[in-house]
Amino acid sequence: MEIKCKFCNGTNNRKKGYRKTENRGKIQKYFCKECKRYFTQDNGFYRMRNSEKIISMSVDMYISNLSSRKMKNQLSRHLGTKVSHMTILDWVRRYALKVQKFVEKLGYNLGNSFYADETLIDCEGRDDRFWCCLDWDTRLITGVHYSLSGNQTQAEEFLKKAIKKGKPKFIQTDAGIFYPKAFRRMFYSNKIGGLTVEHKIQNYQKTHIHNYRIETVFMKIKDRVDDFRGLKALWSAPIMMMAITIQHNFIEAHTTIDEVPCSRAGQELNLGDNRWLGLIKLSAQK
Repeated sequence: MEIKCKFCNGTNNRKKGYRKTENRGKIQKYFCKECKRYFTQDNGFYRMRNSEKIISMSVDMYISNLSSRKMKNQLSRHLGTKVSHMTILDWVRRYALKVQKFVEKLGYNLGNSFYADETLIDCEGRDDRFWCCLDWDTRLITGVHYSLSGNQTQAEEFLKKAIKKGKPKFIQTDAGIFYPKAFRRMFYSNKIGGLTVEHKIQNYQKTHIHNYRIETVFMKIKDRVDDFRGLKALWSAPIMMMAITIQHNFIEAHTTIDEVPCSRAGQELNLGDNRWLGLIKLSAQK
């Protein structure tokens, strides 16, 4: 991999000793022959006081099912690492944002059938809305949206994000009153006299069948939010939901396909066993 100077972006450099750190060991130093400055390569953990393995493990376990306070106790008891529970929350927010900037640039091989819905999420004692769209072929979440209310405008914003990575033949939703108008606004074509993306509606009142393919994803997400005891602040709520989405798409194998959704969608990133660590390092390179 080509090493670039972080000051001038030059590539004419050479190794020049090591920088010793208390928690991260020895880090390779480089000397740039163009701007005559020393630098170290940012692997995603530049100037972090704790080791990359502890940070990535904490992010993974917190999003999986362990509270920040329990994670703090586990780190102290088993690894002798002293951090506050707020530090762990800061790690989750920092690296969710960092990784999201990387993964949103990736391309995917998606199917033709998307399933979309919205659900209520407890934030500060208020029922906010989390919108989510799933590609059934790969189980990849193609787009999410966080809002304070449900209406046509928010539905349109959600649909824009849902099809950003690929346009399906149809999107199935429940019978929400704002969806039909949003679909016509987004996908109606005068040329064909209809919608370029078919809108299928699963009306539970008529069929007594839920939009179950997306509901199973919501069950998992809502269980995790319940573990959080609700989301604590509006400014961080979308970031936490983003972290859960990354966990679904890139970290955990889906039970029905026994494969991580991103791999099924053509992005075999070779992240290793510690997938959060691999994602963070890839994000730092791009």
